[in-house]
Amino acid sequence: MITHMVFFKLKDRSRESAERTAQVLRDMEGKIEELKYIEVGIDIIHSERSYDISLLTKFESLDALGAYQVHPVHQKVVEHIKEVSESSVTVDYEG
Repeated sequence: MITHMVFFKLKDRSRESAERTAQVLRDMEGKIEELKYIEVGIDIIHSERSYDISLLTKFESLDALGAYQVHPVHQKVVEHIKEVSESSVTVDYEG
C-alpha cells in the first residue's frame, strides 16, 4: 500500500473555513476507484506550527496514486485547495 499524507494551512483559519474544506476533501470518498482509504482531520491545538487540516489517503500502488492525482474529481478538489490554502506539505510512503 502507498500512504499519501497532506497537511494544509488555510488562508482563513476559522473553524467554519476548515469544516468547509474538510468536507470538500471527504466528498472524494467513493468517487475515485483508486482511492482505497481516506481520513480527514481538523487541527484542535492551533499552535504556530500547526497546519489546519490533515488528509490521509491510501492506494494499492504508485500507479494508483498517479491515477488519483489526475482524476477529474481530485482535480476539482485541487482547484478548491488552491483558492483557500496558504501552504501545504506532503509525505508519501510504502506501508
